[in-house]
Amino acid sequence: MSQTAHIPSHRKPRRSASKLALRAGVAGGVLSTIAVAGAAGPANAEPVTETIEMPTLGSLGTDLSSAVAASAEASEQEALDQSLEAQEAAALEKAAKDAKKAKAEADRKAEAERAEKARKEAEAKAEAERAAAEARAEARARASRDAARTQIAATSASNSSDSGSSDSGSSDSSSSSSSASESTQVASGSAAAIVAFAKAQVGDAYVSGGTGPNSWDCSGLVQAAYRQAGIDLPRISYSQSSMGTSVSLSNLQPGDILYWGSRSGSYHVAIYVGGGKYVGAQNPSTGVVERSLDWDTPSGAVRIL
Repeated sequence: MSQTAHIPSHRKPRRSASKLALRAGVAGGVLSTIAVAGAAGPANAEPVTETIEMPTLGSLGTDLSSAVAASAEASEQEALDQSLEAQEAAALEKAAKDAKKAKAEADRKAEAERAEKARKEAEAKAEAERAAAEARAEARARASRDAARTQIAATSASNSSDSGSSDSGSSDSSSSSSSASESTQVASGSAAAIVAFAKAQVGDAYVSGGTGPNSWDCSGLVQAAYRQAGIDLPRISYSQSSMGTSVSLSNLQPGDILYWGSRSGSYHVAIYVGGGKYVGAQNPSTGVVERSLDWDTPSGAVRIL
């Protein structure tokens, strides 16, 4: 049996340095005992001519401790490196997600802005087309009325040529009396409130569907003016002209509603303010204006008050 057979195995894991030193001391004692026993052997024994160098357990324990420490340090460093790599990977992934989210949000905002711009352009175009259509319709209606008035005037002139000079004098007197009456008309009560409100809006813009306070269409202005007198009128022009009592254009009073077209199918309304004038929201090019009845003679009038 070799001398190292009695040495406990040092390959067991995690053996502390203190235990290794203790075992080294024990092994040293055993080796000393073996040496003494050999020296006390028979005198005729042959001397040992070969020396076997045995590793000292003390140095072996020190080397093992250093190796364990180095391995632990390497493992700790590797774990730290892995942790850093994991953190870097997570940071890169988060940055990529944030960038993707920011790009999606920017794209969404850009699309919303484009849609809003397109909507506004479409509304502006539609409004311009409505205004142009209204202007064309008004121009056609006015031309038709002018033609009708011209024909009526021609017929009247032809008829008046058969009348005597006394009739002409009577007609001139009646016309002068009518003009004087128009120039002296003064609104009072509810009519005064309606007329004052209508005149105060002269110069405001015309906007289709407008109900104030600084932009109007024809029926919106009439409705708002009558509201000053505590009277609620329908919103649409043909509904307004269908109310009240029909009056002739030669018997107008301030506050009467003038209409163009048929009474139940009017396409434009205004307010008679006296003195042979009216106030109305005409069209986008003129806005709210005060005009003479001769500028665009209405088709008829109704009295609400």
